[in-house]
Amino acid sequence: RPPEDEEEVAEVGWQEKLFSQFEVDLYLNKSACQTPLDWQYHEEIQKLEKAGGRKNCRIFTYTDHDRFTNIEELCQKVTDLDHEVPSYLVERMANVRRRRQDRRPVETSSLKSKIITWEPSEEFIKNNHVINTPVQTMYIMGDLGPYGKLGLREYENVLCTIKVDGNGVITVKPDFTGTKGAYRIELDGEKREVWEYTIENASVQVQPEEEEREQRVFRDLYGRHKDYLSGLVGSDFEMPLPGTLRLFMNGEIVSAQGYEYDNLYVHFFLELPNQWSSCPFQQLSGVTQTCATKTVGWDKVAYFCYPFTVEMFYTQEDEGVFPYSLPQWPVLYFEVLSLDFWQRYRVEGYGSLVLPTCPGVHMLTIPTWRPVDLGTVAEMRRFFIGGSPELEDLTYIRIPSTFKGKRLSRFGFRTETTGSVTFRLYCLQQSKAFLENSALRQRMQSVLDRLGGFSQQSSVYNVLEAFQRARRRMQEARESLPQDLINTSASAE
Repeated sequence: RPPEDEEEVAEVGWQEKLFSQFEVDLYLNKSACQTPLDWQYHEEIQKLEKAGGRKNCRIFTYTDHDRFTNIEELCQKVTDLDHEVPSYLVERMANVRRRRQDRRPVETSSLKSKIITWEPSEEFIKNNHVINTPVQTMYIMGDLGPYGKLGLREYENVLCTIKVDGNGVITVKPDFTGTKGAYRIELDGEKREVWEYTIENASVQVQPEEEEREQRVFRDLYGRHKDYLSGLVGSDFEMPLPGTLRLFMNGEIVSAQGYEYDNLYVHFFLELPNQWSSCPFQQLSGVTQTCATKTVGWDKVAYFCYPFTVEMFYTQEDEGVFPYSLPQWPVLYFEVLSLDFWQRYRVEGYGSLVLPTCPGVHMLTIPTWRPVDLGTVAEMRRFFIGGSPELEDLTYIRIPSTFKGKRLSRFGFRTETTGSVTFRLYCLQQSKAFLENSALRQRMQSVLDRLGGFSQQSSVYNVLEAFQRARRRMQEARESLPQDLINTSASAE
């Protein structure tokens, strides 16, 4: 082969059409032209022939509207397996051409006449159920056929693929050569020919003044967008009053597992202790949907995924009681019930949850119990006609709200352990004390300041509770001792 025919250099612009020998032979024949694009290529090739023929020999291109682009996108494989069987999703996605579509502007004042399309067409499904990102594609090809026999389709190879999406992102595959060396293409044949090619960025470099002008436009655009977002959000956030703590919680009842009967639902409510309050319109109780269970491992699990939102305020009144007491946190009481086909409901379990004292994400699984009666009659009544012993006051799960004594006896109250309920809680705390502590690095003197140490809150709370229990036990032990022994020890001292 002549050495001068072995090397070719071509500078290609975006969506610039360079015809191959095959396309020249094809489109010169008028009988092969069917579409308006074919006739346009026919005229362009005739002009090239009159001007002396095409300058490119082996390098040519396929633009966004060529047939090769459609065929290439339909024939793309997910893996490198030779006998790959495309899945249903691959076949559906292959029929979708991501192209810029000229759509008529829709008037905002006109209402849609059909909210539901009962018999959607294939085109309607493609446009509405597939992510249709506008993309323009271009292929730079190489005709690697034998010398003197150019124009054979089996010797066409993709040298570079360039895509530009609607967001302005340019994808070049393979990348520009740079210092990595030339790319190699090895042909399958008797001679095992190897071709090497390089890809270089021939775009004109941006002048410094143009780049600075572009940066100013971007800064102005970003600044206006930032001002627009600030106008939507606002700059003045509502801060709680001094001495007030705001507790905001996004909760989710994730699942319930390990219960005897199917079709479960959860009834819950939130009890606010003293010095806690909420907005008048705040819902402090709720009921989930009835959920059928599914077998996961050895348990039957009901996935509720029921969200709820609670906003509460704690108002500090007296700081002199610290450190012998900390504010009581709200308690979430809940009961799990089941509902059968005959609308008979049964209590499956009771449980309670003290809201986390630390902000953040908390995944908690709370075990439950239910009261039982002795004998088979109660169980037969529960099985055949539904119903079971219930708590009149759900706060009896922990300490009843009406209890004012020193000791709460549950002697004779029979229960059995049932399943468990999983909660996911996202807690957020807001207080001026946190801001002052972070900004001024001052000493934490009040109860709300103590709450600012999120990592130490739980440990401090547990230590103080243990201290109070030990102190009560010492007082009870001292009161139970004989008076003469106390008097003797006091005189000895």
